[in-house]
Amino acid sequence: MLLDTPALYFRAFFGIPDSVKAPDGTPVNAIRGLLDMMAWIFRNSPGGRKRPARLVACMDADWRPAFRVAAVPSYKAHRLGQDGAEIVPPALTAQIPAIFEVLEAIGIAQVGAEGYEADDVIGTLAARSSVPVDIVTGDRDLFQLVDDARQVRVLYTARGIARIEVVDEAGVTAKYDIPGRGYAAFAALRGDPSDGLPGVRGVGAKTAAALVRRFGTIDAMLEALDQADPRDPFPGNSRAKLAGARDYLVAAMPVVLVVTDIPLPEIDDTLPAAPADPARLDDLKARWNLGSSVGRLLDTLAG
Repeated sequence: MLLDTPALYFRAFFGIPDSVKAPDGTPVNAIRGLLDMMAWIFRNSPGGRKRPARLVACMDADWRPAFRVAAVPSYKAHRLGQDGAEIVPPALTAQIPAIFEVLEAIGIAQVGAEGYEADDVIGTLAARSSVPVDIVTGDRDLFQLVDDARQVRVLYTARGIARIEVVDEAGVTAKYDIPGRGYAAFAALRGDPSDGLPGVRGVGAKTAAALVRRFGTIDAMLEALDQADPRDPFPGNSRAKLAGARDYLVAAMPVVLVVTDIPLPEIDDTLPAAPADPARLDDLKARWNLGSSVGRLLDTLAG
């Protein structure tokens, strides 16, 4: 199981009231929410698989990598503060170091890679895995990693942790009417305002899906522009639109595609049955008022 940890703790912060606080008054909704999400997933095993034996909390070492910004300057630009850092509510910023500390004390592997996002860590670990993989995220970009042959699925949390949607290749097809592993091309064409990707002007979801069904990849679409008879209609009269957006499409694919070959070190991703550092965990529980959430997760892991 690979956790898109930033997506999960952001979701917890914005989705859970901040009425529960640490003794110093700091809200702990992101910390407690993340721990409770993990406990729920392990306890309920959504999607019919048994509880995972391996777990990695994947992290953003760089939330806006330079190689993606160089390709498409608008990438996540709307999230930049005046200091050039990501705009994050102070109440969440205060909780993020505690999340790292608590997971470490429990013994859950955490992995980030300099210059890359958590998505890329997930893509690399999924690609190198020799066992089935569940990716827990609320980010649609990771749909491109589903692979029925290798038993890679997404546990999609957009509707809430208790309503997790299991997304495999058939799930992608059902959502977008495209081949199950065609999401990256679809996203580049349609665009994604949440990531600052403009998409191809005049190409909406329906035309993007038709293009992916017909050509499969962006490269195939661009090749068809060069070789096809100009009278040959592209879906949705999109030929001129694609031609006008050629530079964007060439640049967008390295932005949209999840990296699957980061040189990550070997890690111990065994799911812990007991805390790695009980004394430190007790201190963190008291400091951050995490007793019940930590207890639920430890009980689930022990079970």
